[in-house]
Amino acid sequence: MKERKLGTPTARFRRIRGLIWKESLQIVRDPSSILIAFVLPMTLLFLFAYGVSFDISRTRIGVAMEETSPQANEFLRSFIGSRYFEVHLAHDPRALEPDLVAGKIRGLVVVPVNFSQQLLKPQTAAPLQVITDGSEPNTASFVENYVQGAWSTWLAQRSATQSVTQPSPQPNQPKSSNPTTPVDEEGATAGLVSAEPKVWFNQQIESRDSLLPGAIPIIVTLVGTLLTTLVVAREWDRGTMEALISTPVTSTEILISKFIPYFVLGMATMYFCVAVCTLWFHVPLRGSLLVLTLATALYLFNALGIGLWISTATKNQFAASQAALLSAFLPAFLLSGYLYEITSMPHWVQMLTLLLPARYFVTCLRTIFLAGDIWGVLLPSFAGMVVIASLLYLMISAKTIKRLD
Repeated sequence: MKERKLGTPTARFRRIRGLIWKESLQIVRDPSSILIAFVLPMTLLFLFAYGVSFDISRTRIGVAMEETSPQANEFLRSFIGSRYFEVHLAHDPRALEPDLVAGKIRGLVVVPVNFSQQLLKPQTAAPLQVITDGSEPNTASFVENYVQGAWSTWLAQRSATQSVTQPSPQPNQPKSSNPTTPVDEEGATAGLVSAEPKVWFNQQIESRDSLLPGAIPIIVTLVGTLLTTLVVAREWDRGTMEALISTPVTSTEILISKFIPYFVLGMATMYFCVAVCTLWFHVPLRGSLLVLTLATALYLFNALGIGLWISTATKNQFAASQAALLSAFLPAFLLSGYLYEITSMPHWVQMLTLLLPARYFVTCLRTIFLAGDIWGVLLPSFAGMVVIASLLYLMISAKTIKRLD
């Protein structure tokens, strides 16, 4: 009769409620849980916001003016007026080479002695020499591309200025046989074409607006996987798990009691991070908070599932922490598309990222923050997280057995 009462839904609910209350008190009383859930996210957000940036501004470059003609000085002003460069001037490239070797400048632009003469020749390449520091490939590519872009822009502006200053022919005078404006084969005038760049979703091209939403999955992974794994392993070390196993509670009830408190803690961490991103760093949130909550809930199912699965395989805190870092944190940091584009990775690594729930969560958050509720992007990511979570909990249910060995 007593066993029948222990198996009733009311008894199960009371046991689960008591276990959840016990886990909640343990979270509140444990300073490390509060530090990982709130202090560590704040620290990481400030580090990512102020310490990590892909924005290239005020890059130090050298410009060697071997020719000081009016045309060369006019081209030089396009560099001096740019917000991307801090220009160091010299008349001889050899004077700037030691600074390039020492890393004081990241590139060297040489305006040759025949610069004005080269302008008179029809050519597409700029009559300039660009020397970059290959130890930083991204900066070197940026300097090279910017010099080429500045050259094209300067040529277009110079051509437009000459077209405006060219005197128009009188009504009784024939048109010049060598007009300034180019003419095609059929005699139609080809006007100047100006390209006006337009950026969607991140108009200011601020890397912070993309980095901070992508940092939230890293932080939620710490709370969902690392904290859950450490807490369960700590109970094995302290012997409290053996005492819990000796009670009438089932393994499913133990897993539910571990899941719900840390799920709530993970959601609270997410809301805390969103508040810091939007209120302090002014990151736009163009999607709805409801969709953001749904995406985070799906990811927490995966993160907590990984933590619970690790806890069923190891009962030592050190081994559990190493397993959590290798299986959840490092893949989420390196292979989720947060820092490195997935399309630039080798093909076999791209296929491996399909097994990482953090990849889908990073895509969801960047879409919700910067673009809005774009369901064509969100639904495939939701489906990926649901499939991975289902496989995880099938593995957990098959491995979790209520025993001491």
